[in-house]
Amino acid sequence: MRRLFTSESVTNGHPDKVCDQIADGILDELLREDPMSRSACEVTAEPGAVHIMGEITTAAHPDYISIARRVIDDIGYSDPSYGFDSSASITCSLHEQSGDIAMGVDASAEDSSTIGAGDQGMMFGYASDEGEEYMPLALTLARRITMRLTALRKDSTLPFLRPDGKSQITVEYEGRKPVRIAAVVVSAQHDPDISLEDLRAGIMEKVIIPSLPGSMLDSATKYYINPTGRFVLGGPAADTGLTGRKIIADTYGGYAHHGGGAFSGKDPTKVDRTAALALRNIAKTIVAAGAAGECELQAAYAIGVADPVSLAIFTNGTGKIGDETIISWVRDHYDLRPEGMIKRFGLRRPIYRESASYGAFGRTDALFPWEEIDQAAADDLRKLL
Repeated sequence: MRRLFTSESVTNGHPDKVCDQIADGILDELLREDPMSRSACEVTAEPGAVHIMGEITTAAHPDYISIARRVIDDIGYSDPSYGFDSSASITCSLHEQSGDIAMGVDASAEDSSTIGAGDQGMMFGYASDEGEEYMPLALTLARRITMRLTALRKDSTLPFLRPDGKSQITVEYEGRKPVRIAAVVVSAQHDPDISLEDLRAGIMEKVIIPSLPGSMLDSATKYYINPTGRFVLGGPAADTGLTGRKIIADTYGGYAHHGGGAFSGKDPTKVDRTAALALRNIAKTIVAAGAAGECELQAAYAIGVADPVSLAIFTNGTGKIGDETIISWVRDHYDLRPEGMIKRFGLRRPIYRESASYGAFGRTDALFPWEEIDQAAADDLRKLL
């Protein structure tokens, strides 16, 4: 059976990603000064203005406004003619974490010696054998394009590019196997004086062709490069940005489930983030061990309770052993309480801003601890095959 699937990626200059990077830039600075900081930081951005809000409890004393300006500059919004830059008006409205929430996190309901989950909710982790990234191919390829747009903007190979941009890849499958790329969409913010013809030629030659496997492109592949014809005004000058609105690009491109909780600005006691990272690691280890061609895990938590209230697995007919056997192995090898996950992956460190653009999973350019396959656990799982 043939089918199509599409995923999207955005550049680090996308308005929502600007906000995610500011929130995680703040989180990193909090953890650098005080690893026990609690943060649920939200950011919104609009033409000429940024607002930082949320709940932060910490012994650190960061300059929130300076962090935001530094992030905006680093992204590339350094020219006032773009309509948004680091001279924007930046305001803060921050207060401490609710005592009612802190009470459940400080000591879990069933075991006062460990912390409880910072919220209720369900989280998912996924991996597949589609490539070395253990990720759905459409998202991997869309991300390659947005990362290359940024790299060629910053090294001036394509000097007409500006920070905002998007890509979208449609992959055609035969059964589970990706066989061709059906469509490529790229929308890149640009200087006003570049012709549409030159822009399209530059992006095709320097971005699309080097980013995609030639064996999956054919005469029927459709290309849409800046299909509206003009994308000069971009970033927060064109669209209001907000943390957490790109959770699908941050995770699995829509190919796997998402529990709904965003990542950026949240300290590791927030299971929205920490459990999603841990479950990705476990799913990746399961696929790497050869126990399944694809694996999706779900865990659910209750606020103030350390242990997940449920744990489920879905291998979609690709498992080499029963799902019940794999779940038993997960329970034997992994501590899915918040403190256990934090310790396993060293999550009280300033490692988050880098994951706030181009996704938290499947990155080959970053050394995220949750992306490291647990070889010892994988070896134990192979013994069950």
